[in-house]
Amino acid sequence: MNGTPHESTCTRRAFLGGLGLGPLALAHLLHGERRPAPHFAPRAKNVVWLFMAGAPSQLDLFEPKPALQKHDGQPVPQELIAGQRFAFLKGTPRLLGTRYRFAQRGQCGAPVSELLPHLASIVDKVAFVKSLHTEQFNHGPAQIFMNTGHQIAGRPSCGSWVQYGLGSEATDLPGFVVLVSGKIDPGAGAAAWSSGFLPTPLQGVELRARGEPVPCVADPQGVDRAMRRRTLDLLGDLNRERLATLGDPEIAARIDAYELAFRMQASVPELVDLRREPDEVHRLYGSEPGKPSFANNCLLARRMVERGVRFVQLFHRGWDHHGTDASDDLEHGLPKMCEQTDRAATALVLDLERRGLLDETLVVWGGEFGRTPMQEVRDAKFLGRDHHGKAFTFWLAGGGVRGGVTHGATDELGYHVAQDPVHVNDLHATMLHLLGLDHERLTWRFQGRDYRLTDVGGKVVRPLLA
Repeated sequence: MNGTPHESTCTRRAFLGGLGLGPLALAHLLHGERRPAPHFAPRAKNVVWLFMAGAPSQLDLFEPKPALQKHDGQPVPQELIAGQRFAFLKGTPRLLGTRYRFAQRGQCGAPVSELLPHLASIVDKVAFVKSLHTEQFNHGPAQIFMNTGHQIAGRPSCGSWVQYGLGSEATDLPGFVVLVSGKIDPGAGAAAWSSGFLPTPLQGVELRARGEPVPCVADPQGVDRAMRRRTLDLLGDLNRERLATLGDPEIAARIDAYELAFRMQASVPELVDLRREPDEVHRLYGSEPGKPSFANNCLLARRMVERGVRFVQLFHRGWDHHGTDASDDLEHGLPKMCEQTDRAATALVLDLERRGLLDETLVVWGGEFGRTPMQEVRDAKFLGRDHHGKAFTFWLAGGGVRGGVTHGATDELGYHVAQDPVHVNDLHATMLHLLGLDHERLTWRFQGRDYRLTDVGGKVVRPLLA
């Protein structure tokens, strides 16, 4: 990146590393490994993962439990929690029933809380998984585990594995894009969208909500597009000459990186300009151009799917409702989070459907774990629940998923999975299967052995498939 420095200082390496590389460079970087292609006919082509960071309370949104309501305020049975570990609960906590009304919705009769009126209107398009479980119960390790299949940072994320397996159809944008909204709270951060030991071009590229969406996306002062084009042409000639001499695939990757960066300087500003969308679309999502929000990000996700981006992941933070104060309790904080997300998440499904994109786009919603059926008392004035990895809920739509079904069930208090358990590895295996990828065959050799997203576990949850 020659020329006068831009207002925000950035190096050539930071610029190119942040933008990622295109499919030509990726093919060179794979050094003879499998070329991007599905193992069998896919149901879905793209993924939009709505990641609710902090862990929504399934008991207040999807899981009405009459027994829990009946015993609200009573000490939890000791046999239920004997030998169990919690993030913060100590002693003998009391059971906590929900404070919200539920009703059966749609033809499928799925129970949905009054906090999610928009989702309630599309339950017949949605598959609920109420038996997810994970070994992790702290935010950082659990978010890394949910995204990479391993609790320690350093493994490739789901989006990176998908890009490795399928490549991307986007020519002017990265194949794996991340959007973040909500408050800053504990979590895994960029480790959740890392490429790990896979080639760096496969990592998620975060588009920022404030300032330039990508660092240095604008040309430096005094450099116009024609000058940039001439510079890249000269640099490309020099690099191709060097490539012919050395045969180093990293040089080919660098050539393609410059070209993608050049194209993104035009494509990214056009992508994020939501003023191009009709007023009717903004009313559907609740989005406002120029005002960062989860709604804006959902609309951006649809625009990226239209442009061929393979994997879009939205992180909305703020679901960690322990009951410290009104900002993170179940009676004030939880309704606020639902107001920020319910309308837009539902709109995304409806908008994809009416544009003919839902059948080929897998939409996934959920957090890193769930919440306990017991109250965590931090302040007697506020209600909260602790972290709970034993049982929680996800929902999926589109992309080969059967709508109007519920898979799995929990016990009468919502503590343990009682029917059809689904591990995080199983969720990943199912997502890959819908994309035409066999999770046992999608491997990368590293440090002497083959690795995969599902580690040594995982099975496809076939009742979810259309």
